[in-house]
Amino acid sequence: MTAPASTPILYETPAPHVARVVLNRPETRNAQDTAFLYAFNDALDRAAQDDDIKVIIVAANGPHFSSGHDLRESDGHGAMRRHRTVETWSGFGKPGAEAQFAREKEIYIGFCERWRNIPKPTIAAVHGKAIAGGLMLMWPCDIIIAADDAQFLDQTVAMGVGGAEFFMHPWELGVRKAKEFLFTADWLDAAEAHRLGMVNHVVPRAELEAFTLAMAERIAKKPLFALKLVKEAVNAAQDAQGRRSAMQTSFALHHLAHAHNMIAHGKLVDPSGLMGPMATKANAAKTAAE
Repeated sequence: MTAPASTPILYETPAPHVARVVLNRPETRNAQDTAFLYAFNDALDRAAQDDDIKVIIVAANGPHFSSGHDLRESDGHGAMRRHRTVETWSGFGKPGAEAQFAREKEIYIGFCERWRNIPKPTIAAVHGKAIAGGLMLMWPCDIIIAADDAQFLDQTVAMGVGGAEFFMHPWELGVRKAKEFLFTADWLDAAEAHRLGMVNHVVPRAELEAFTLAMAERIAKKPLFALKLVKEAVNAAQDAQGRRSAMQTSFALHHLAHAHNMIAHGKLVDPSGLMGPMATKANAAKTAAE
């Protein structure tokens, strides 16, 4: 799977009734700038609205699934004005906390909720590293297949923020492991992620694409309407446990941290958190993904 680096997202149909959306910024380890996220959302919308597609695979080119948000993007708020927004939030150029809150309501938690609720089965095929925002591309998927080299990290607490914006940690890992994962900013490998139930299967890296496609083809033999209904039923069961209201609380606290850091440090993140032992892990993670 190759394409020009200027094409951040690829769209493929590798089998009947199966779409594959491929992250294609390998030179940045699939770091997510604004254009990348809108392109990803557009590709998922294309698959969701195609009545011939029953299953959607999310995969990635390059050595890593995703290194997270692209912190090198210099004018994220300006970039918002170059896209047609899909949510109803606005004010991307407003002063104070308003612009950042609106941006993250749109392209972070807003997009992730849309992707989670696509009325078709979605499968993430994850290899290499998935860091912070990288988790937000795989966690909305219904099934996660990990290569045996996959590693997962959320180092946002080390940056003075309480977790990635799509705060699925307690549901993906369980409460105690979620706290450890966030407090320590330690890596989680594929085997441990499987033991905890965050991923469905772990396969050799060389078999990831074929294994994922074979599962997608099995699912695609089922009636699409039945697939839509059972996905809605399971998602409703999770939301009945309080997921959605907890997500809104964590998102508000996330932005309290951003506002605090802007007042205290002049940045969205706390630079002092990246100066101790935890910082070594966080910086090593970013370097490893770059």
